[in-house]
Amino acid sequence: MQKRHYHGHRERARQRFLEQGLQGFQDYEALELLLLFVARQRDMKPVAKALVERFGSFKNVLDASPDELRAIDGVGPAAITLMRFVKQAAARYLQQTSQAGFSPDSPEALIQYCIVNMGAELNEKFRVICLDGKFAIVDEQDVTEGTVDQATVYPRKVMEIALAAKATTLVFVHNHPDGNVTPSEFDKTLTRGLVLAARTMHIAVYDHIIVSRDTHFSFRESGLL
Repeated sequence: MQKRHYHGHRERARQRFLEQGLQGFQDYEALELLLLFVARQRDMKPVAKALVERFGSFKNVLDASPDELRAIDGVGPAAITLMRFVKQAAARYLQQTSQAGFSPDSPEALIQYCIVNMGAELNEKFRVICLDGKFAIVDEQDVTEGTVDQATVYPRKVMEIALAAKATTLVFVHNHPDGNVTPSEFDKTLTRGLVLAARTMHIAVYDHIIVSRDTHFSFRESGLL
C-alpha cells in the first residue's frame, strides 16, 4: 500500500524531537507531534494549525475546555483525552517539584503549580495546601467550587482539613476565571478570618494566592499577610 505524503514528515518530526527536544518547534508543530499519537492515519498539521489559530498558543490549547476543543474539526475524544492528560501530567510534575524544592524563600515552583492546575478552571475554586514543618506538601484539597465569580468557604472546614493533615503551615489558593487576580474585599475579609482561625489552632498561614491562566496575586508578596 502506498504511503501517505505525510508519513515521511511524521518520521522527520519525531527524529527532530529526539535530537533536540521541543526547542525550535513552533506551537502548531508541537501540537501536531502530540496529536500523532492518536491520529495515525490522518495529516494533523491542518488540525494543529487550526487549534493555534483558534486559541492562540500551545498553553491555551491545553487550557481549553473539552467542548471548545470538540468544536475544531479533527479533534476527537482520544485527542481531547491526550491533551488533558498532558496538562495533568505537567501539573503533577510541578506539584512534585514543589514538594521537593519549595521553601519559604522561593515559592515560585508552588505558584507555577497553582497556575497550571487551577488557573484555567471555568468556575471559582478554593483550595487549601497543607505543609509540614519542612515546608513539604502533606495534603491539598479543594474546599469548595462555586460559580464563575464566587465560591463559599467555611473556615471550620478548612481547619478540619489542616488538623487532619497535621499541618504546621497553610497556603490558600483560589482562581479568578475572569483573569483579574486583584483580590476583592470579600477575598481580603475571608483571608483575615482564615488567618485568625488558623492562629487559634497554632497553625501559620504562609500565603493566599489568587491565580488566573497566566498570572497570580500573592497576599504575602503584597504585604497583606
